[in-house]
This record gives sequence, C-alpha cells and structure tokens, in this order.
Amino acid sequence: MFSPDQALNSSSPSGEEVLQIQGGYPLSGEVRVSGAKNSALVVMAGALLCPDDCRIRNVPNLMDVMRMGQVLSALGVKLTRHGDMLDVDARHIGHSTAPYELVSQLRASFFIIGPLLARMGMARVPLPGGCAIGARPVDLHVRGLESMGAHVQIDQGTVYASIPGSRRLRGARIYLDYPSVGATETLMMAATLAEGETVLDNAAQEPEVVDLANFCRAMGARIRGAGSKTIVISGVPRMHSVDYSIIPDRIEVGTFLVAGAIARSEISITPVITDHVAAVIAKLQAIGADIVQESPNRLRIVPADIHQATDIETLPYPGFPTDMQAQFTALLALSEGHSVITETVFENRLRHVAELQRMGANIRVKGNNAIIQGVPFLTGVPVNATDLRASAALVLAGLSAKGTTTLHGLHHLDRGYDNLEGKLRKLGARIERVTDELGEAFPTPEPASPSR
Repeated sequence: MFSPDQALNSSSPSGEEVLQIQGGYPLSGEVRVSGAKNSALVVMAGALLCPDDCRIRNVPNLMDVMRMGQVLSALGVKLTRHGDMLDVDARHIGHSTAPYELVSQLRASFFIIGPLLARMGMARVPLPGGCAIGARPVDLHVRGLESMGAHVQIDQGTVYASIPGSRRLRGARIYLDYPSVGATETLMMAATLAEGETVLDNAAQEPEVVDLANFCRAMGARIRGAGSKTIVISGVPRMHSVDYSIIPDRIEVGTFLVAGAIARSEISITPVITDHVAAVIAKLQAIGADIVQESPNRLRIVPADIHQATDIETLPYPGFPTDMQAQFTALLALSEGHSVITETVFENRLRHVAELQRMGANIRVKGNNAIIQGVPFLTGVPVNATDLRASAALVLAGLSAKGTTTLHGLHHLDRGYDNLEGKLRKLGARIERVTDELGEAFPTPEPASPSR
C-alpha cells in the first residue's frame, strides 16, 4: 500500500495536471476539515516507539502522508489503511536506515531519528527535503540528541546517530535556541524511552506538539507541560498499543475561513478547535469579517462588504502562523487600504507575491516584508505554485478573480490539502482538475524584487 517505488514515479506521463478556477462564484454550505497534516506525520513517526500495534484515526489523504508511509515501510513497518484510519505495526523494524530517495522529498521524515534512536540504539537518516521556504537546519535536533548521550555525525548528507555503550539515551536538560517544532517533537519522542528525566526549555507550543504528546501519553509515556515553554519527560522502558485520533487541521480551517472572506460568502467549517485558530480569527475580525461560533466545534464566517487593511507579523504559536501568511496576502491584496505583512519564521516565503502580481495585485517586497496596496479586483491568469501554502493562496485568489485562473505545480497542493478542490466544489466553487495535454511551456517565476 505504501510502496517505496511510488514516490519515484509520481509524475503523470501524459501531461501536467492543473487546476482551472472560474472566479466570481459565491460559496455556501458547510465544509468538513481533515486531520492535521503536521500532526499525522509526526504521530506516524512516533508510532516507531511502540513494539505493538497502533491505530491512528483521522489521517488525511495527502502526498506527504503517503511519503511518510513509504519511509516507515522501508524500515520494515507494516501499514494498513482503511479510509482515514491507519494501522501501524512496528514490531519488526528491519534496519535503522531510511532511504535517501524518500527522505529527500519530505522534511518531516527526519523526525524518525528520535524514535529510531530511542528504540533501536542507532539511526541513519539522510538530511531532509521539502518545500524550498527556508534553511531550517537540523542543528537543534542534533545538539539535543548529543545532550542525551548520543554520538552524532553528519557525513555526505546523512546523519549517523548511535548510543555508545548503552541501548538507552539519558535524560538531560535541553535549552532550544529557537522554539523549533521539529526539534521539540524529535527530542520529546527520543526522551520518552530515555533513562531519567528530560526537560525541554523554550519548547515549541504548537497544537501539533500537544497532539504528539497526547499520542505518546496514550502509549504510556510520561510527559507534562506540552503546550507550554517547558516540557518535562520522564522516561519509561516500553510503550504499548494505542487507538488515537488526530486533531483537525488548523491551517485548513484558516484556509477555508479566508476562502469565505475572499469570496464574500458565508460558509460553516467543522470540526474546529477554536483556540488553535485564535490568531487567524483575530486578523479576520480586524479586517471587518465576523466569525460566529455556531457550536463548540463549528465556525461560520460572515464577510464584510468591504474588508479593511491590517498588518500581520508571523510568529511561532500562539502568534500568527507562517502557514497562513500566503493566504492572507491574497486576501489583503483585495482589502481596502495599505497592509504590511512581515515574515519572521522563514526567510524565503514570499515567492507567491510574484504570482499574485501576475494576477494584478499591487504588492512590493522589501526584505522580509510584503507591502500591499489593496486593489478592486484580480484577473485570472496562468500561475505557478511555489510551495504548499502559496498554492492554497493562489486557489483563493482564483476564487475571486475575474475570468479563469490556471494553477500549475499541483504537487505542492497535494502535499498538504486533502481534496481541497473537491471541498470547494461542494461549496459552489467552479474549480476543476484537468490534464494539460499540450504541455505548454510555462515560465518559472523569479522571486519578487524589492523594487517591484
């Protein structure tokens, strides 16, 4: 089911798939949100800690999930999927080396180093790949594992980790220079089977970190403080079977809230953990939209007739999420007035600006700032997705644009959104995935220049 060969043969031989979006059609109804991509990936990695069966529910149907499944399969893990339910059997891990061809396509696959090292005493994991939105080095992961007694070397693009003279890591107090989600999750998983107590200071507070901690606790781990800046893990000798459900994807929730705003349409979204999208809700309210809590896990967006400009600065959780920055760039391009978006998390995450400019947006890039002057409308043109969240932003822009928007680069979209076009179509959007049999040449956009 998760054949390692699939990832190497994912392109269509008959032509590129593109999305065609006819703008200007209102949306209505309710959309159901899938499980959180970033939780599903790390929880799948966390299942390596358990020598028994694990059942993971609410797993989204995504290219990244398939690739993580291929990474685990290559290690000897047995996976069986039924709808959104995934059964994981990691009893017999054949070896502790993850194949470069798979890890290079998925940055989250590097998370396996923590549970592999904790359970097997050694791990060999290639340096990761993924979206080209920033360097995101693994030095925090490496220094943390070394603090727990691991010997770590990086040679020719592969990280080699082992535990000298012992089969268990040792608890340690680890301060993270930056509250990295990946490093927090990697070290938390490693610490669950370590001897003694591990304290992670300046830890990431994202809901996905809490979800992983809850998953590990359900397997018998002793973790407290997840969701705060200090996480304390008391090691246990062994994990046990678990049946666990992934939280809703807060970035998908935010994307659909922006879809309602940009299409000037009332739509309802469920299931939602409202606290997880508090920063997104606050910014939508700042531009004039109304967010109605219809039930504990259901929101409705009521857009304003005219949205007003606002400023946004991306920050680690609970600040405004970098994964919503591109979607709001599209929305603010159509809001009245002057907005500034400051990207502080990733240094290369404004490449979608060039594509929005192609559609008629008035945006200038200066350093890590996008300076936006709202325009009355955008125009549908061929555009190219440059990363996962940029692809969603261009879909949203297409919903409101005059004419037809053709989105290329759908492999980015398929990495992180479970049937986005199908869900939008059920809401009334005119959006269709087609194959571009002509294979027409499409120019690769240059990053937006500060002078534009």
